[in-house]
Amino acid sequence: MIEETLNIATQNGAMETFIVRPERGDPCPPVLFLMDAPGIREELHDMARRLATSGYCVLLPNLYYRNGRDTIHYGPDVLVKESKAWTRMRAIREKMTIPPVMEDIAAMFAYLDDHPAMARPGNVGVHGYCMSGPYALAAAARYPERIAAAASFYGTWLVNDVEESPHLNLAKIAGEAYIACAEIDDLAPLPMVAELQELFDAAGTKGEIEIYLGVHHGFGFPERSIYHKPAAERHWERLIALYQRNL
Repeated sequence: MIEETLNIATQNGAMETFIVRPERGDPCPPVLFLMDAPGIREELHDMARRLATSGYCVLLPNLYYRNGRDTIHYGPDVLVKESKAWTRMRAIREKMTIPPVMEDIAAMFAYLDDHPAMARPGNVGVHGYCMSGPYALAAAARYPERIAAAASFYGTWLVNDVEESPHLNLAKIAGEAYIACAEIDDLAPLPMVAELQELFDAAGTKGEIEIYLGVHHGFGFPERSIYHKPAAERHWERLIALYQRNL
């Protein structure tokens, strides 16, 4: 694999981004991998690498970059509620909103456009976990001419009153959307998922919403205690098939 970590210029500074792609096959279809709340860590690097082995150029940005370079790696304690690292992360996470992330998406498009030998020009895929599930869907609605496939895995509060909440713009998504929800998830309870399904159907959005039965929020992360291998493997199957169909 070819790996590098570099800074992508945005309107708000330098966004450190991990980029990985196969050694052969350039230019590859580009994919934006949006992190969950605990931030960039080796676990996410490994997930990016796994996707890249299927033939994609994967960009994994630190979406917390506006708060300084010390947000790159919080360490393992970030998963321990009320720890110092967790408290620092939550203070930043709670200030995150969709519009600035859309600016970051545009900056990544510009980077891809400047590197046509590395990333194939044209359609882009985007997927996000946890807090970034809404970002991925919002990006598909904001940039329908560019994003051909978008996925949310246990995205939090997909029906909300925030600006550019995904449920408000489902009809603007031109590409295929895949939304995976955990049956046991306080951040995306089943009544909310049912409401989202009604809105999804009414909007005529291409794609599907799938509930993963018997698993918890975060089931796809190998280092979590709630990791569920069969569900995690299904999530890889769904994601790679989504990108193969559309990129």
